[in-house]
Amino acid sequence: MRTPEGLLGSASKRGDAARQALIGSAYLPQEIARAPLREARVSAEERKSGPRRHRSRRGGNRRRRSTKTTTASDENSEVNGSVRDVPPNAADSSTLTNNVYAALDLGTNNCRLLVAKPVATGFEVIDAFSRTVRLGEGLAKTKALSTDAEDRTMVALRICAQKLRRRQVTHVRAIATEACRLADNGPAFMARIKKQIGIDFDIISTQEEAALAATGCAALADPESDDVLVFDIGGGSTELVWLDLKDRNERTGEPKIVDWASLPCGVATLTDRFGLAHERFSEVPISFDLYDRMIDFVKAQLISCDGYTRFSRAASDRSAHLLGTSGTVTTLAGIALDLPKYDRNIVDGSWLDLARVDREVGRLVSMGRTARSGHPCIGEDRAEFILAGCAILDTIRHLWPCDRLRVADRGLREGILIQLMADGGDLAPARARVMGEGEMPQGEVQP
Repeated sequence: MRTPEGLLGSASKRGDAARQALIGSAYLPQEIARAPLREARVSAEERKSGPRRHRSRRGGNRRRRSTKTTTASDENSEVNGSVRDVPPNAADSSTLTNNVYAALDLGTNNCRLLVAKPVATGFEVIDAFSRTVRLGEGLAKTKALSTDAEDRTMVALRICAQKLRRRQVTHVRAIATEACRLADNGPAFMARIKKQIGIDFDIISTQEEAALAATGCAALADPESDDVLVFDIGGGSTELVWLDLKDRNERTGEPKIVDWASLPCGVATLTDRFGLAHERFSEVPISFDLYDRMIDFVKAQLISCDGYTRFSRAASDRSAHLLGTSGTVTTLAGIALDLPKYDRNIVDGSWLDLARVDREVGRLVSMGRTARSGHPCIGEDRAEFILAGCAILDTIRHLWPCDRLRVADRGLREGILIQLMADGGDLAPARARVMGEGEMPQGEVQP
């Protein structure tokens, strides 16, 4: 886990003990699912009124003044100095170390880095980076990563390597997901990265990807619900994790992971399959018939997923809500909240008005790509993929019709950091969880 001086290549092999607490057993760490409903910046009254079933769905979405905003083109970069809290006493004096942690997530569509240092209340983000690299472009047809896609990714990773060195990162984990899992030349590309840049990537399983996403955002689960369906709409796949908040480990109080599933469909792969990037859709909107065919395609895949029946039974028989972590969900939240620019401080932890979401999705389908890109919460990069994400979200909502949807602007990278810090002794493994606060900067974070 510790990065030898001057060498990134041998950084971070998994800490089995901390990860087994999540994946090997069927429970999430105690404090992940027993976390407060909102961050400390939300008033106690709002915590009380926001998520309860008999309250208005808009109860938790009060507008707050913010001095820092951004567009959605770089929706997962965080401003330096934003703090993720952990529960009181979760961090003892040992957390006040010189350790610097980094999480690097190479997805089908984006390359994202988060660098943080432990503080008394959790960890503080000191650097971040996100760039659209389209690593999975054309993968469905060729079964291989293209030279152009690899070269774009190498440019982004060189920037990440510079940041790791400049920040003197001591513990790092780099993961690759669906594109590298599926590509015949995925392992060869990982070897190229290690040789030329010195970053050692793990191509993780769909199970671990789902678990890390749940770790990163499950602090936002409403503990008064029976269950929560966590979903992460990625570029090449969509992960779903069903948590039973009432069935807890008798000794530790950890909530049970009822089931998990990975849908081999994300915003990039769905966009490619239905030709949404075609030039003809630049000014002319797609048809609602095409949008419905996208939903039918996603529905067929979801129904065939292991766990579909169990998911459906839990959703119908118990009090449950959805918890979404993805650019699609955060972008829709920014739009539904009428934000002049995307503001993570407002979006993260908000409860979406689902009727408003339906109206906004209808508006987006009726726009051409150029019109969508002009929206301050979408931007040029996301304009191409937002409709595919909406189709996946609509399918999840209709198959598991929970009344409430909570938004998490956090996920994989936060989950990685939590586990790295637990492995490094800077967070107690049984209490590790993330509470996000702070806004994102405008535009892409440059080296």
